[in-house]
Amino acid sequence: MGTAMATVSPASGGTTPGTDAVLARAATKAAGPAYGPVAADIVEAERIFDRTLAPHRGPFGPLVEHLKHYRGKRLRPALLLLTAKAVGKALPAHHTLAAAMEMIHTATLVHDDVLDEAELRRHAATFNAGWGNKVSILLGDMLFTHAFHLTSTVDVRACQITGEVTNRVCAGELRQVAERGNLELSEEDYFAVIDGKTAALTECCGRLGALYAGASEEVAAKMAGYGHNLGLAFQIADDVLDLVGSEDAAGKTLGTDLEQQKLTLPVIHSLHRLPPAEATKLRELIRAGGAELGLRVLHALEKTQSVAYAKRRAEEFAKAARQELECLPRGECRTILEAVAEWSVRREK
Repeated sequence: MGTAMATVSPASGGTTPGTDAVLARAATKAAGPAYGPVAADIVEAERIFDRTLAPHRGPFGPLVEHLKHYRGKRLRPALLLLTAKAVGKALPAHHTLAAAMEMIHTATLVHDDVLDEAELRRHAATFNAGWGNKVSILLGDMLFTHAFHLTSTVDVRACQITGEVTNRVCAGELRQVAERGNLELSEEDYFAVIDGKTAALTECCGRLGALYAGASEEVAAKMAGYGHNLGLAFQIADDVLDLVGSEDAAGKTLGTDLEQQKLTLPVIHSLHRLPPAEATKLRELIRAGGAELGLRVLHALEKTQSVAYAKRRAEEFAKAARQELECLPRGECRTILEAVAEWSVRREK
């Protein structure tokens, strides 16, 4: 079963009038966060995204059209734009950078589905299910190169920051693939993987949003810290959902981590808390696979309270993310960023 989405409560540290209403709007069960103050900016970023890919609609029309199924919560562009408005204002450079961040994220999703052999993404067929792995890989590559071209229209620094973060993302993905089948994986190794594959990009969004709004390096570092902690919380929650979520609610193929022997935090915790003989047997079951694997793993997770442990860790990172926002003045954008941190660990998809 998936975790129920809770109404977000105000973060500690004081609130402004109307905060409860803002938080309620900012974290809804069905649609995720509402990004009111930057809604128009997100629309502009999406125009840039679409305009960049428009030349490909002739030869690759169905592929470009299918990308709409990969563009869901707009978390990364929203994070970049909310940060910009929280410290100053959103400028044209922010719209371009937001589109580039969404392109990089979309490229990783397309490639992830190939790596995971997934067939469903946001209630629609994945590119690899519909067009095969070769097309999917090339499409992801094309999105990466377009993202780099977009950042080049801003300035050299934007290119350098984006290039560095993309290297981290790819290294994280590569490390995860290299660790498949390593059933002795430690929590430290797990966090090294998700630091790259997920937290690096959200960290980058916080940094870029602040820097290109004229914030100091100190404030930009705080906003990068917010994005980093948010990314870690989000990925842990995602890994929990892969084990105990509802595929109908999530809208994507679940259970692929176990099938491919990718250990995530709940399973790692359980394997290190079970009696040695039971842990050895569970590792053997994971290697063998089979129809009963899921139930056996869920039983082990319940015995060691490992899902609860993973949720606590996600909450810790969400709290750390909120604490980084103390550098910002009180306002609607800060309140929504706080709510996004709450939503990241209480969502159903």
